[in-house]
Amino acid sequence: MQKVEGIRHIVEVNNIISKQTEEQVPSDLSAWIVLVATKRDKRAFTAIFTFFAPKIKRFGIKQLNTDAMAAELVQETLSRVWNKASLFDPNKGAATTWVYSIMRNAAFDMLRKIKVKNELLLGDDIWPIEAEEYSTSEEFSDHLMDRQIADYVDQLPEAQKLVVKGVYFQELSQEQLAKQLNIPIGTVKSRLRLALAKLKEQVGESHD
Repeated sequence: MQKVEGIRHIVEVNNIISKQTEEQVPSDLSAWIVLVATKRDKRAFTAIFTFFAPKIKRFGIKQLNTDAMAAELVQETLSRVWNKASLFDPNKGAATTWVYSIMRNAAFDMLRKIKVKNELLLGDDIWPIEAEEYSTSEEFSDHLMDRQIADYVDQLPEAQKLVVKGVYFQELSQEQLAKQLNIPIGTVKSRLRLALAKLKEQVGESHD
């Protein structure tokens, strides 16, 4: 199913680019890019920006769903045009094809970053669930506060020890602890998860 959706997305992107390419194109467009490449001509770049910016933004709104992301796509695409103008060869293809190819690659890069960011956020959301499973287990409710567990806690790396003591001994919330230690809440969750895993392993070994 994901493969089919991916194919549909590529076809849709190509259709949009084809439609935009069919619009009236200034005859000087290739010459403007060459001027940017050879002379870093800002007037030529302004003309390129004026022609492409609204088209790229329409594409961005359709593919990225927000005005802010579409505006970012405009900036990213045309920045790449400025920086890579020397790679454009008017003898190998149309200026519009070259610019829209850059636009498409920039959009795909942004979509990948969004996906990675969402996966990282999801990863942070998993930690409280795992931590809760550990902390509410019968084993931990019976032993976490006794002397042996306290000794195990003292053997943890300093960063993990601070998180465990804050949550279980001082009874701070993860949000309060994050503010107290001046670290992101995701870091608190990650350190707690690692610490609890080590403690559970140590408790298991001591009861073998």
